[in-house]
Parts: sequence; structure tokens; C-alpha cells
Amino acid sequence: MSLVPDLAAIAREPWLSFQLDGQHYAVLLSRVSEVIRDNTPTPVPGAASDLLGICHLRGNIVPVMDGRRRLGLNATTAVDPAATRIVVCTHESHRVGVRVDAVGELLQPKPEAIESPPMRSGRVDDPVQAVMGWQGGFVALLDVAKLCRLDRGAKEAA
Repeated sequence: MSLVPDLAAIAREPWLSFQLDGQHYAVLLSRVSEVIRDNTPTPVPGAASDLLGICHLRGNIVPVMDGRRRLGLNATTAVDPAATRIVVCTHESHRVGVRVDAVGELLQPKPEAIESPPMRSGRVDDPVQAVMGWQGGFVALLDVAKLCRLDRGAKEAA
């Protein structure tokens, strides 16, 4: 299995950008079911430190993760509560909310602007699949299944 991202596939679809701790990230728009206002999820005792809790969304129970904690960012930097949103991501039949500091714009990457991510910690669950130059900086393009920790079944089946 190649660790190099398929740049043509990444550039085929639009991406929804968002901010976490002043940095830009994006997920495939086709993996976003909706963006909702932030609310206070019900805590789940004994849950992972990046799981804020669960919320009811149109009769469904949806886990809500803290995007900052999930990506190892500073969780205490002040944010504008009016801009904070929950991006509800989907993978197969699963839905997981990710709390972000602010939602940005839709991006349509060009293959020549996308690169493999820089050498990182080597974590198996690292969700950064590529980076793209944008507005004088970069956007980290995230794999939703890894971001939401939903790809374990594939590894266990292998």
C-alpha cells in the first residue's frame, strides 16, 4: 500500500475548510452531512480525552469530538463562541461531529498545489493525508475516517 496520496483523486472533489487554533484544515465536502451551531454535548464517563460527549441530532445520537484535542493542538486558546461550529462528518453508516473554531470556505484543490504531508510522528491514526498551499500558508487535508477514528474495522479485517 502506497503512503503517497493520490493527488488526482484528492483534487477531484471540493473540500470544506475550517480553523483550529489558527491553523487551516479541510475535509472532503462529500463526507460532511451538515454544519451545526455549537452546543454542549452530554459527557460520556471514561471516554477518550478528545471526545466531548454525545448530542441528539434529529433523533440520532452523534458523538462529538474536540478537533483541537484530536489533532494535538492547544485546547485552551480563546476562540469566538459565535464562530464555533460542529462539522458532522460521515463515513459509511457512521456520523461523528467535530467541534471547530470556525468554518471557512469551499476549496477546489489543483493537483499541482497538493503535496504529501511533511514527516510527522508516524502515528497510525494520523488523519493528515496531504497538504495544500493556500493564501500564503497551507491547509492540511484530513482523512475523515482517521480523524473520527472510524477506520479500525478495515485494519482488524486485514
